Amino acid sequence: MASDDIIIRQARESDLPALIAMFAADPLGGHGDTTDPEAYPDYLSAFATIAASPDHTLYVAEWNGDVVGTFQTVITTSLNGRGSSAMIIEAVQTRADLRGQGIGSRMIEFAIAEAKSHGVRLVQLTSNAVRKNAHRFYERLGFKPSHLGFKMALK
Repeated sequence: MASDDIIIRQARESDLPALIAMFAADPLGGHGDTTDPEAYPDYLSAFATIAASPDHTLYVAEWNGDVVGTFQTVITTSLNGRGSSAMIIEAVQTRADLRGQGIGSRMIEFAIAEAKSHGVRLVQLTSNAVRKNAHRFYERLGFKPSHLGFKMALK
């Protein structure tokens, strides 16, 4: 697979089953994702919220008509940095059977190009501490581990 065979586009509602399946198949994610049809309304509601936001964009990587990867971007502006904006890349996922084929690189390169086109000063992402392969991948792409993150589950 050549990286130029991979199409990056905004996700459509019809992509949800493929995206849900990718997240549900991830043993390291720990997000409680499931392909149980009873959970579908939760995903549909989240999709609608993301689609309605001017600052959030959900993307898919498509290869030969199949969804093979996904990521989401969020552009946020804060007062620090003289009121500059940053892009956060979230929920990066490549279909398990196609990892190592350049899909992840293509998605991140696309996100960085989008950030540049929006004039943001910084691109950042977080990665689960157990994902050592992902950490090496991000560092190869030029990301530096610079901060320590904290989370608090509320439900």
